[in-house]
Amino acid sequence: MRMILEGYYRLLKLLITVLMTALIVPVSMQILSRYTGLIPRYIWTEEIARFCFVWIILIGAMIAVRDGTHFDVDVLPHSTSPGVELASNLFVNLAMLVMALSFLWWGRDFFVLGSRQQSEISGLPMWMIYIAWPLAGATWTLFLLERIRDDICGESRKEGDTHGAG
Repeated sequence: MRMILEGYYRLLKLLITVLMTALIVPVSMQILSRYTGLIPRYIWTEEIARFCFVWIILIGAMIAVRDGTHFDVDVLPHSTSPGVELASNLFVNLAMLVMALSFLWWGRDFFVLGSRQQSEISGLPMWMIYIAWPLAGATWTLFLLERIRDDICGESRKEGDTHGAG
């Protein structure tokens, strides 16, 4: 299972790179049309840039959850006791899991709503955007279950991994 998650994680990293590169095209077209007049002003560029940006944010959050770099707030100081650190990590990961499951649950309704719509400007089916929320929830759930399992078993995926930074 770990190899499948690692492959999926690498795919996400590739996708975010492709999306970041793809985002450059419509944004550059917007800038050129606005300030130079070299190309006509296309309305679809703003929408495509926004769609790319939504996916970049959610894929970035998926990657961050796996890396343990997704933001959290340290309310209490870190403990030297492994048991207290384990409990702290489990608390953070379980709280994130609740949020992931809410994205999965209500994101499904969001997707169903979007599946009946089409973008007015570019003509793209809106499910292509709305699917990002339940997909993010499902991905976070998988990665968090992996983290929780690793914490309980005392394993670490890689050196320097800060399991509690989830």
